[in-house]
Amino acid sequence: MPLLRFASWNVNGFRALSRKPEWAWFSTTNADIVGLQETKAAPEQISEANRAPEGWHAWWCPSTVKKGYSGVAVFSRIEPQYAEHELPDPDYQGEGRILHLEFEQFHYFNGYFPNGGEELEKGVFKRVPYKMGFFRAFLDYAEELRRDKPIVVCGDFNIAHKPVDLARPKENESNTGFLPVERDWMDAFTAAGYVDTFRHVHGGEAAAYSWWSYRMRAREKNIGWRIDYFFVSEELKYNIRDAWIENDVYGSDHCPVGLALEF
Repeated sequence: MPLLRFASWNVNGFRALSRKPEWAWFSTTNADIVGLQETKAAPEQISEANRAPEGWHAWWCPSTVKKGYSGVAVFSRIEPQYAEHELPDPDYQGEGRILHLEFEQFHYFNGYFPNGGEELEKGVFKRVPYKMGFFRAFLDYAEELRRDKPIVVCGDFNIAHKPVDLARPKENESNTGFLPVERDWMDAFTAAGYVDTFRHVHGGEAAAYSWWSYRMRAREKNIGWRIDYFFVSEELKYNIRDAWIENDVYGSDHCPVGLALEF
């Protein structure tokens, strides 16, 4: 049975990263499908060599509502049957947050899910309602597609699910990314039958993070959050062969995460 390897990385600006030596990561990865988030670029702003690398099929979904914002991209060595930009719900289109590819044996999503923002409105983070609506729209669509094939979803979820998933849970209980409403959605997501592949492989391993603030030497001190995930619908639980975090890869405030599935 073939082994498929996946990688996901929030690059925090593709044009900036592609000029750094750390982008050599892409030429050495053994992944078959790579999802990037927060690309912050339209395809026409990227050199052809980076936009459509030789040996890869490539898709870019930039933000159309604001330049230099959000955006996702997927590179795949395997040609999918179908590729779709954004969610079908028009309320959640335009920010360049979702690429959906259909393969023979599964549906694949690469997502840069919204964060709750820093601005408060009547004591609530202003973007949290939009964020939670986006998550609901995504899950509704994934469940619809799941009737046909299993789901693989990767990306920056902008939520640390459990206290073990961030270095300072008590200090962040009132901050977006670890709010009860956000964590409740993750509980509902996993209860609906979506498996956190890293936890499936590594159990309760602590100090395993994928994002670190640029402030206060957080990465050096490993004061981080695990907000980048691979989930699979439970039909694929027994296909999981490995899941990992590449915390030795620099170039962004996030590091790549990976998954291996055998079919």
